[in-house]
Amino acid sequence: MKFNEQSLRKLEAILSQCDYVIRYERGNFQSGWCLLEAKRVVVLNKFLDVEGRINTLIDLIPQININYDRLTIESQRLFDEVNKKVSKSPDSFT
Repeated sequence: MKFNEQSLRKLEAILSQCDYVIRYERGNFQSGWCLLEAKRVVVLNKFLDVEGRINTLIDLIPQININYDRLTIESQRLFDEVNKKVSKSPDSFT
C-alpha cells in the first residue's frame, strides 16, 4: 500500500460505507485516535501526516465492527488486505 492521499481516501471509505463519521481534531490522543462507538464517530489527531493517518486507520479498522456486506467490492478487497496483513504482522505497514 502506498502512503498517499488516494490510499487514505480508500481507507476512509471503508468506515464511511459503514456509517462511521471521521473527524480530524486536535487533542491528547495516546494512540492517535479516539472511537466513540455509540455515535459511530472516529476522531483522528489532525496533526498526523498522511502516513500517520493511514497507519492509524490500518490499526483501527480491524478493531471496529465492519459490516462487510455494505462495502463496495474495492473496499472489501482493501478491508481483506488490511486484515490479512495486520493478522500476519502488526508492523507490516510501517
